[in-house]
Amino acid sequence: MPSHIDNSSESFDAIVIGTGITGGWAAKELCEKGLKTLVLERGPMVKHITDYPTMNLDTWDLPNGNQFSREDRKNYEKQLRVGWAPNPAIAHFFVNDREHPYQETKRFDWIRGYQVGGRSLTWGRQSYRWSDLDFEANLKEGIGVDWPVRYKDIAPWYDKVESYIGVSGEALGLDHLPDGKFQPPMELTCPEKELRETLSEKFEDGRVLTIGRAAHITDKTNVPEGRNPCQFRDRCWRGCPFGGYFSSNSSTLPAAERTGNMTLRPHSIVHEIIYDDGSGRAAGVRIVDAETQEAYTFNASVIFLCASAMASVGILLQSKSERFPEGIGNNHDQLGRYIMDHHYQLGANAKVPGHLNTYYKGRRPNGFYIPRFVNLKGQQKRDYLRGFGYQGGASRGDWSEAVAELGYGADLKSKVLTPGNWQIGATGFGEMLPYWENRVTLSATERDQWGLPQLDFDVAFKENEYKMREDILREIAAMFEAAGFKEVQTYERETGPGLGIHEMGGARMGHDARTSVVNKHNQVHEVPNIYVTDGAFMTSSSCVNPSLTYMAFTARAADHAAQQFKKGAFN
Repeated sequence: MPSHIDNSSESFDAIVIGTGITGGWAAKELCEKGLKTLVLERGPMVKHITDYPTMNLDTWDLPNGNQFSREDRKNYEKQLRVGWAPNPAIAHFFVNDREHPYQETKRFDWIRGYQVGGRSLTWGRQSYRWSDLDFEANLKEGIGVDWPVRYKDIAPWYDKVESYIGVSGEALGLDHLPDGKFQPPMELTCPEKELRETLSEKFEDGRVLTIGRAAHITDKTNVPEGRNPCQFRDRCWRGCPFGGYFSSNSSTLPAAERTGNMTLRPHSIVHEIIYDDGSGRAAGVRIVDAETQEAYTFNASVIFLCASAMASVGILLQSKSERFPEGIGNNHDQLGRYIMDHHYQLGANAKVPGHLNTYYKGRRPNGFYIPRFVNLKGQQKRDYLRGFGYQGGASRGDWSEAVAELGYGADLKSKVLTPGNWQIGATGFGEMLPYWENRVTLSATERDQWGLPQLDFDVAFKENEYKMREDILREIAAMFEAAGFKEVQTYERETGPGLGIHEMGGARMGHDARTSVVNKHNQVHEVPNIYVTDGAFMTSSSCVNPSLTYMAFTARAADHAAQQFKKGAFN
């Protein structure tokens, strides 16, 4: 992929800012539709396979048993709040917090990856569709603003994205969790099947358990170019050399490159979108080269902002002019507000008796999913709005269970070679409502090493989220106990917005420029050649993983932008 431009006066048809889940899709779609497209990434180049240094290493190949030293931990103080990442095997795909600081008026756990591919290299790959239960909720409940689209508008684009990225899963026939274009589902373990039967037999509110809908190729007869089926190694966050799971690096960026229309420039920190007062359009972008500190300007007719939700909001806020003194498209104080995330870090664990004659093959990079079953149509409403789902898994212990037991000789050897008992766990993911006062702003005093203002977060959960969390714990304990699992223990860890790594909002979609930032096509209301298609445009958050929805909206927006470009609408 071309990685450097010497002449910053060169013009392009389109500029895509960011190379993650949405940036890759924007690049692919615009390039395939014939637009000469510059793709900008603030981090370094990561080439598929070549730049996955730990993809085949075992724990004993890594320093300190894949544990950070005390000094190294200081570099990832905020990234480590999530509890499971980063570690030495994947730290190169997470930011160094000392080098990339931000401010917290209230705690916000901003988990980031600055490299070509962004967090598409480290995402959880869970891929679920929204339904009209989600798109209509704001309107029906008088919360926030109404979505200007409905499921029927997005369904064809879900079809397109799922067919391309490869989503394995099981059709359920649920109105509130629409089925998609699925590859064969991964298998549930025996305790997971037992729990599924319990939900069907002992609960009357339509609870179901299914294997997670995951962006992993499982159909060996229908493999996209340059990729291979999932090998069940469960080393996804290190970069998959097989391309078994979907990432920009293995899929959309190579597709864009094959067209000959893409120019990719890493180490390019976009700090401003240039507004042209004469045309009422964006004229291009200004960047700082992350390595040389040099400034560049690039011109284009179409701008796609896909830098990740909070970074995209920051770029819009920094893009000031006489027409938009508070940031481009921000004449009505909507930009940077209504920040959301999913709240989690709570659930339950239990021991599962029996099934000692069963095991599983490989390391399944997936778990089970229990879709939302509260506050649905026809149900009695609970004392909070919206709902939640659970993600979890059951597995067997290993040789370490024998360490606590006295033993020696043949008996000890036998125990070490025998799989341990089964255990099961599940984590709740709940919807967060959009609140006006939950916002991100530019710091008035703190700047980063490139002289750009740091983001300052003032975001918090409120009463609705805390009431829901009580129910999340109560319901998962009841389900495990109904299944006959033993030593059921609920847990709730210290948490705050951001840890769900599903940050959304800040440039929400709506009908009216006075109450939203982008329209139904993801265009900034007052500057229609700027499209915002990462999580910033989200008007509400649902309770399912959002990446599939981001991709569907991006493909739809790119199609709209290409049509408008060819009509000359952005000249």
